[in-house]
Amino acid sequence: MSRDTLVSFDGVVKRFGSFVAVQKLDFEIRKGEFLAIMGSSGCGKTTTLRMLAGLEAPTEGVIKLSGKPINDLPTWSRDTPMVWQSLALFPFLNVRENVEFALKMRGVGKAERRRRAEQWLDRMQIAEFAERNISQLSGGQRQRVALARSLVVEPEILLLDEPLSALDAALKVRMQSVLKNLQRETGITFVYVTHSQSEAFSMADRVVIMSRGVIEQIGTPQEIYRTPGTRFVAEFLGSSNIFQGRLVPGDGGGAALDTPLGRFETGADATARLGTTATMTVLDTKTHLAAARPAHARNVLPVRMIGEEFVGATATIYLEAAGGQEIRVQKGHDELSDIPLEIGRELFVYWEPGDAHVISEA
Repeated sequence: MSRDTLVSFDGVVKRFGSFVAVQKLDFEIRKGEFLAIMGSSGCGKTTTLRMLAGLEAPTEGVIKLSGKPINDLPTWSRDTPMVWQSLALFPFLNVRENVEFALKMRGVGKAERRRRAEQWLDRMQIAEFAERNISQLSGGQRQRVALARSLVVEPEILLLDEPLSALDAALKVRMQSVLKNLQRETGITFVYVTHSQSEAFSMADRVVIMSRGVIEQIGTPQEIYRTPGTRFVAEFLGSSNIFQGRLVPGDGGGAALDTPLGRFETGADATARLGTTATMTVLDTKTHLAAARPAHARNVLPVRMIGEEFVGATATIYLEAAGGQEIRVQKGHDELSDIPLEIGRELFVYWEPGDAHVISEA
């Protein structure tokens, strides 16, 4: 365990009867980082967070906080406050009393409780609502109360279980900025569980992607987006075109992937894996579109347009290759202005070998 490790999961398994919710987790959470744990429903992300909070006990393995095992430590002794999806604010207390609650449970005197609560209410820009009932607040204001209530005790780590899921899209974006700025300013370690790729990738220093109780990949958002570690990760993110085939010698000295759709140069030095089955991913932003076959492109695939989606300044063009495989191209509107975008139109997609990422399946 390195000196900057705050939490470690060592061989942690969680079973509910015969069902294995989490399978042998081995990873570390660093001091002062914003770590997001994401995956689809049932992947084990919330169970992992609940074990760290003390709400579930590991079936096997050890969880350590600051180098000390906490498996048998009760929730109230861990100093791992959690912001819930439901926020779990007390409706019978006003805003200031909600924020003071954890301090009161710790025996902090009345004057000091009020001083620290008001300090955090001011920091969260909700001081004017101190005497209001929780029912009188908007969703965003309640969110800030829940954060203030957890942070007023100045914990070393804060756990967040999909806290933005009930907010509308515009408010989510604003609260993402609030959360990230808070984490940077306080230096508190944030562990944030979400199913939302946009939330995780916009806020986190590192992201853990889980599937069926197993960690598929841990890395920075940039690493995971550009170089997914497994086919599952590439499919889960949904930002890449995916091809499967056999690695063969490439024309440029690297490797090529022999697929049912053709042979594509990868630009990767995978000579040690020649002859093995592999997956190749190409980001939809790195996949180009043309009305006529590009003369000098090394990787070209005939396609037929089947749909389009416009989001702000970008457009995603949906295409179909031979055999029904879907291909996506995402570009700015100006990059597509000279291409006849019509459903059923025959077009060509192409990409550079160096923009292909190879995932070995060996």
